Amino acid sequence: MKYEILYPEAFPIVKFFLNKGERIKAESDAMIAMSSTIDVEGKMEGGILGGLARKFLSGESMFFQELIASRGAGELLIGHSEPGGILDLELDGSYGLRVQKNGFLASTEGIQIDTHVQNLAKGFFSGEGFFILNIRGTGTVFVSSYGVIHPINLDEGEEVIIDNGHLVAWADYMDYSIEKASKGYLSSFTSGEGLVCRFRGPGVILIQTRNPDSFRGWIASMFPGKL
Repeated sequence: MKYEILYPEAFPIVKFFLNKGERIKAESDAMIAMSSTIDVEGKMEGGILGGLARKFLSGESMFFQELIASRGAGELLIGHSEPGGILDLELDGSYGLRVQKNGFLASTEGIQIDTHVQNLAKGFFSGEGFFILNIRGTGTVFVSSYGVIHPINLDEGEEVIIDNGHLVAWADYMDYSIEKASKGYLSSFTSGEGLVCRFRGPGVILIQTRNPDSFRGWIASMFPGKL
């Protein structure tokens, strides 16, 4: 399938060139414009239970958009709601992705999405909750972020510490743990970092250069009692 990411430096969108019969799965409300040959339908991945899990457990929408070139070839534009990057990732079926809430934008055929249960400690302390998205299969996945997406590549045994609010996605075979940013709880709290994720290589972690929760907190502080 042919596509290109337009305006990658700021407020990017993805332009698809669909042949008749080709389809794209996208997050709810991702479609910006499409040819009249394309139909859009609401779908629940994994049926009602899968949709409910996405909505109430991982914080995502119950429905995906399925955009199908039903009546001939056409063009499709999709984007996401936050000012940030879009990155395309090829999966060959040998591993999957763990994606934080709001990180999935779209995928080609052959990609399956469900919710993944983190263990109790990771879910409680990570700031992302007990449930994150599990993406697997063969095809292209498009992830989105708040700010630019930056990859961190780790060699075997190499470690990196990442603030939880900056995580976008990582390979499902990677080992990670949750820990305090500083030695003591008081120091972690007063430093503004709290808890962080320690990843161990090999593997690649995708991070976003801005923290959406911090931005929402800053906006709320401008209007005390209003938000």
